[in-house]
Amino acid sequence: MDSETAGKARHAAYVAEQASARAATLAMASPLVRAIPPAVLALMQQDHDADELEKQLTACAVQAEQVGNARYFHGRPPTRQECAEVVEQDRCGNPVTRAMFLGKQKHVLALACAEQVLKKLWPAPFSIEQRYRYYPHARMVESISKDKEARLIADGCTDELRGTIKPDIVLHEDRSLLLKSVLTLDFKFPCPDTNGPTWARYDTGSYAGRSQRTVYEEALGGQALLISPRTGVKEVKP
Repeated sequence: MDSETAGKARHAAYVAEQASARAATLAMASPLVRAIPPAVLALMQQDHDADELEKQLTACAVQAEQVGNARYFHGRPPTRQECAEVVEQDRCGNPVTRAMFLGKQKHVLALACAEQVLKKLWPAPFSIEQRYRYYPHARMVESISKDKEARLIADGCTDELRGTIKPDIVLHEDRSLLLKSVLTLDFKFPCPDTNGPTWARYDTGSYAGRSQRTVYEEALGGQALLISPRTGVKEVKP
């Protein structure tokens, strides 16, 4: 072969080798890293930023778990019996268990932590506790502003929020795709902590019997993953 042909052959072999190496690396990567599109990965400042994102989001869950337990149980995890105890009633008179109460408190801590992590490591837009209205038959989704949500709740008009979804975190690719998810993440704080994290299922309405994960992925696209203190970021089947 002449030198030009040989050079092209070497370049083609190098490209193929690099592509194979990237594919092998991706196959071994975590679900979070695999879910991030190449275009977004390319925007990350360091090669390890995707791994660092997963590590720090998991740390947010661990920290929220520890702070919540320290606040109410002097650092120890609650027992199964304590988790099942009814501690209060909601505005509609429905019982609130300690597991539900603690989960809400820990979510506040975890999401505040996650927002700081995402500002530092996620190179594109993201949404935290954004509520969406999803129309399954039309396969259409629209966002509900936080002001409108707060106004409806304050007025007691929660019926108007039926059929809506509210993931903890939605990662977007760019500002033109704020109704689409690259990756949807939900924090879960099992109580007792020996339980594995699971997706909740909707009891009523158009999603009755379906899991959060199924509805999130259908409505927003992208993969939906769970984050919990013990397991970190995990793909959990509905």
